[in-house]
Amino acid sequence: MSDCTHDCSSCSSNCGSRQEPQSFIEEPNKLSKIGKVIGIVSGKGGVGKTMVSSLLAVGMQRLNKNVGILDADITGPSVPKAFGIKSKADACEFGIYPVKSKMGIDVMSVNLLLENESDPVVWRGPVIAGVVKQFWTDVIWKDIDCLFVDMPPGTGDVPLTVFQSIPVDGIVIVTSPQELVSMIVEKAVKMAKLMNIPILGIIENMSYYECPDCGKKINVFGDSHLEEIASEYSLPVLARIPVCTDLAKMCDNGTIELFEGDWIDAAVDIIDKL
Repeated sequence: MSDCTHDCSSCSSNCGSRQEPQSFIEEPNKLSKIGKVIGIVSGKGGVGKTMVSSLLAVGMQRLNKNVGILDADITGPSVPKAFGIKSKADACEFGIYPVKSKMGIDVMSVNLLLENESDPVVWRGPVIAGVVKQFWTDVIWKDIDCLFVDMPPGTGDVPLTVFQSIPVDGIVIVTSPQELVSMIVEKAVKMAKLMNIPILGIIENMSYYECPDCGKKINVFGDSHLEEIASEYSLPVLARIPVCTDLAKMCDNGTIELFEGDWIDAAVDIIDKL
């Protein structure tokens, strides 16, 4: 047609040159059975994204759900340590089996494939993105009600691969109170909107410190700008997690499943009701 704009998505004509939008979504392993997929993202590192992923997984598991965590942070994998997992992943002719935590959460991480967990992963971006895709296509996620994808920080190869290759039902953005982080959170929000990925809300980690003597909340990192960003993009604030030394020790000691607290209950409830 002479007036063709070459934008088939907005055209109803059925001409010979019509091209449908191409989907890059990959099929999971044939033996996998996965319910909803939730991505945990952050604009930068060091904000406690893995801790939040672990807490959400523990919260869902306590609702008698079968839960899995896909550790997509290939160069900085820390999910196995939070759960105290030392064993390696097994495989068969049909795929790779995730390793179960003490309480039964399925975990897949590159650290479960390396000979030594301290060995660095010195790979280029396309190789890393390919491994993340294999964690979806080759791992047998059996009877999983909710799969959490702990993504690396930023908006690079891996988040793009996850958003394009895996049918993500929604993401949770993790941040901390610093103004610099708030600016970078906006980048994560805009990327999700660009990729048409639903944003479930924002969780602020290290939000405050509660004095053990008087109970006063102290803003260790200054005043939070979370409400401004949440209001600008009409996003709910799902949780504010304080600086908690006991929680940090649990992550370091591999006992995150023993966590007791109600900070992320609202976030777990929203994910459960999806």
